[in-house]
Amino acid sequence: MAIEQTLIVIKPDGFKRQLTGKILDRFEKKGFRIKNLKSYNFTKGKAEEFYSIHKEKSFFNELVSFISSGTVVVCVLEGENAINTVRIMIGSTKSFEAAPGTIRGDFGLGFTDNIIHASDSYESFIKESRVISSS
Repeated sequence: MAIEQTLIVIKPDGFKRQLTGKILDRFEKKGFRIKNLKSYNFTKGKAEEFYSIHKEKSFFNELVSFISSGTVVVCVLEGENAINTVRIMIGSTKSFEAAPGTIRGDFGLGFTDNIIHASDSYESFIKESRVISSS
């Protein structure tokens, strides 16, 4: 398997509930290396750019509003098959559908307030990383 990098964003609900350490610990225990860890505050414009893939969807404005409502923690995770493995570890987008043992299944409360975002492809990782690093 190839060593990959992926981006995760611990959303405002995860940061406010002081879950950052618990979430990052899961990735470290899985064997991922944490790179470029930082706290970040999305402006409305950066949030719109970050979630531009969802621009035509009914929940777009809610996503933008939520991700820009408070501090988030952003980091790059590096390891074998990082993109797919991290997506499995975080669980279903809708927290109420996420399996127990996944990050969203254990900590998430809803659809938008679902604790964490993770890039779903290499292309998304590149785009999302550029949005955040161009601030």
